[in-house]
Amino acid sequence: MNNQKQQKPTLTGQRFKTRKRDEKERFDPTQFQESIVQGLNQTGTDLEAVAKFLDASGAKLDYRRYAETLFDILVAGGMLAPGGTLSDDVTRTEYCLFTANEDLETMQAYAQVRRSASVLIDPIDRSWLLLFLKGFTESERNKLAMLTGILLANGNISASILSSLFNENLVKEGVSAAFAVKLFKSWINEKDINSVAGSLRKVGMDNRLMELFPANKRSCEHFSKYFTDAGLKELSDFARNQQSIGARKELQKELQEQMSRGDPFKDIIAYVKEEMKKTNISEQTMIGIVWTSVMSSVEWNKKEELVTEQAIKHLKQYSPLLKAFTSQGLSELTLLLKIQEYCYDNIHFMKAFQKIVVLLYKADVLSEEAILKWYTEAHVAKGKSVFLEQMKKFVEWLKNAEEESESEEEEGD
Repeated sequence: MNNQKQQKPTLTGQRFKTRKRDEKERFDPTQFQESIVQGLNQTGTDLEAVAKFLDASGAKLDYRRYAETLFDILVAGGMLAPGGTLSDDVTRTEYCLFTANEDLETMQAYAQVRRSASVLIDPIDRSWLLLFLKGFTESERNKLAMLTGILLANGNISASILSSLFNENLVKEGVSAAFAVKLFKSWINEKDINSVAGSLRKVGMDNRLMELFPANKRSCEHFSKYFTDAGLKELSDFARNQQSIGARKELQKELQEQMSRGDPFKDIIAYVKEEMKKTNISEQTMIGIVWTSVMSSVEWNKKEELVTEQAIKHLKQYSPLLKAFTSQGLSELTLLLKIQEYCYDNIHFMKAFQKIVVLLYKADVLSEEAILKWYTEAHVAKGKSVFLEQMKKFVEWLKNAEEESESEEEEGD
């Protein structure tokens, strides 16, 4: 028996012939364009015939591979060179989006063609196409904006495509804002403002709409006037609301930082009141932010019997801050509802509700009128039976004290 290890066979650079079907076809967008343009020139302006032609050609032509070229042809009539101009050396068609009528009905028909073609199995995010806007005429931009709005409304493309509109040059020349007007109008016409809001949130662009304007015009007032004048009040209101939410989050973050540093209450109150003026935040909204910040600034004990004592001590310390933002009856009611919701949502605080309310009553943060109104009609459903039962004796005491006070006044008179 031969004990020598058998030598493994090695490849010696031998070349194998590739079968014809395994060879990858050469990428040739010019040839693809000629085939599509020829078909479109034959179908003419009949969009149903265009859709049928595109569907039929999908079996022969590789739409997935030439998706960008096809999109250029359907929009501009041929392949676009850098800058948005049509390449001179290639065949083009006059039957495209840019030569169509500038109205919503025609744009909807073009969107249908785009959706029905086999290529549309893969949505094309031609975000860089929007960077060419300066190279297009105003009418071409309007048509592209309307088509984009319809496609966005129907979920054919992602709202992330809009990031191209924040390009500095497009913004500076006012192209982005004008394009956005046409786009959002056709989007809202197709669906509604909730569709716009949902799609923008999904891609994290709900707080970036102000960037459609240059830095010196990037204010809520300018945005609101521009889009309201253009007939898009819904979008103005949405952007205002988003900015307000952003401002409230920033304010709460800063407030918590000031508390953790142990800044004097008078400084914190002065800062908050200044921010309220700047961002137009009402006292009712502000007391909610202050309450959340106060309750977030401490690590709570997990034991129910200890957390009440801890909460009373903590809130006694911060009562001057709460008092500064409850000068109105509505603010007091807002605070009571916030306390109710907090105690319900944080199970360890369920038994602490009455003690917190009594403490804030004694500290002149809550008035008896606000407490009685909350008790009789202004409470919410969360933990209602538990909290009303807890408050029963204190409310009776308040009512008796009020009656005694009234009778003493009458005797005095």
